[in-house]
Amino acid sequence: MQNTVIAPSILSADMSRLGEETQSVLDAGADFIHVDVMDNHFVPNLTFGPIVVKALRDFGIKAPLDVHLMIDPVNKIIPEFAEAGAEYISFHPEASKNVDETLEIIRHNGCKSGLVFNPDTPLDILENTLDKVDMILLMSVNPGFAGQAFIESVIDKLKVTREIIDKSKYNIRLEIDGGVKIENIKKIAAAGADTFVAGSAIFGTKDYKSTISLMREQITLARN
Repeated sequence: MQNTVIAPSILSADMSRLGEETQSVLDAGADFIHVDVMDNHFVPNLTFGPIVVKALRDFGIKAPLDVHLMIDPVNKIIPEFAEAGAEYISFHPEASKNVDETLEIIRHNGCKSGLVFNPDTPLDILENTLDKVDMILLMSVNPGFAGQAFIESVIDKLKVTREIIDKSKYNIRLEIDGGVKIENIKKIAAAGADTFVAGSAIFGTKDYKSTISLMREQITLARN
């Protein structure tokens, strides 16, 4: 299992102070910044484009930007996010006519590639794509909006995915996104996640540093 990564989702940040908010969570101990990109077509919400990623880089954000594409079609816009400063780019298999091709486009543009699975999406496609994947992201809510409750059945899916990664011997991150908070992050970590996206659970608190520290404590307890 890889080292622990906490990746606050800026979907829950104060948009009027996005640069400052992003730097604040990094100063508080976050590792990555998660950028939820929605097109009001693939999912029922409209959020960020490449210009926001570029704006964060121009502001001075140095941490890895973990871009989650919830858009269809997906291939054409990948180079724009790569040029803007994304480090990871993940997408849903349903949004691609050729998953292998999309994964190759991401890597060709200098980014790390990821596949995203909704709670009800089977993992079958992993059988033939693990050699092209740097991250697997399991959604523990149905994508579209922040602040949703964690879907408990995803715990079993996490365990299965962890086994798939471990057996493959590839260096793949296992990310979880949706309803992650201090109260359940220990259970999520015990199921095999190493990368944790949290939005309102961090940005909705007054003390980002305390919240992130408490999350890390719970993850450590799960691994000991």
